Amino acid sequence: MSHTNNKDEKRGIWVDLATSDYARICHLQERIQKKRQQESIPDVVLLLEHCPCITLGRSGGYDNLLAENSVLQQHGITVHETSRGGNITYHGPGQLVCYPILYLAEDERDLHAYARKMEEVMIRTVNAFGIKAGRRAGFPGVWAGEAKMGAIGVAVDKWVTMHGMALNVCPDLNHFSFIVPCGIATHGVTSMEKLMGTTIDINRVRHEMRNQFCEIFQISMCSEKLEHII
Repeated sequence: MSHTNNKDEKRGIWVDLATSDYARICHLQERIQKKRQQESIPDVVLLLEHCPCITLGRSGGYDNLLAENSVLQQHGITVHETSRGGNITYHGPGQLVCYPILYLAEDERDLHAYARKMEEVMIRTVNAFGIKAGRRAGFPGVWAGEAKMGAIGVAVDKWVTMHGMALNVCPDLNHFSFIVPCGIATHGVTSMEKLMGTTIDINRVRHEMRNQFCEIFQISMCSEKLEHII
């Protein structure tokens, strides 16, 4: 297998997973990333929800963790340090997490542009459901008015990406009160469900996010089971 610079020829594997443990998925990403670096597999995108957890990026964030361990344990929330960029965030059921494990060709090695593409995936996904969202200067991620609804955290090794984006579809927003999300105390968080004022089928959002990802990253994805990759 050889890398290609022709975006029209890019092919990849899309894997839909159920609600998953954070540490397990981090280990899984590392395994897939190594295989991608060795060129033994094509680009892979994982889409899933996480069991309730709080994660801390390379810039730290323990000072933005507001709850005691005993409180977190009562709510079944675990805490993990990660290799991604950024500060503290929350993951849980009802939040779609997309982990692209992509080889960045020479003309794609602008990590700011890569992050903007991921933001665009989330913006267009929620737009398809009638939600107007966008960016805020100085604040990464995706915003609806004054509230954040999509977060980004990236790690790259040998020009293969890891980690990715998280979109609040219908999570328990009360869990965000245990942290200062992304270290931003001046703004709150929201979700698609809260903005729409009605329940939402997360599988519809999964489908839309896949379509938008393929369009924005100019890649054709085929569905595959995890065991066929690792």
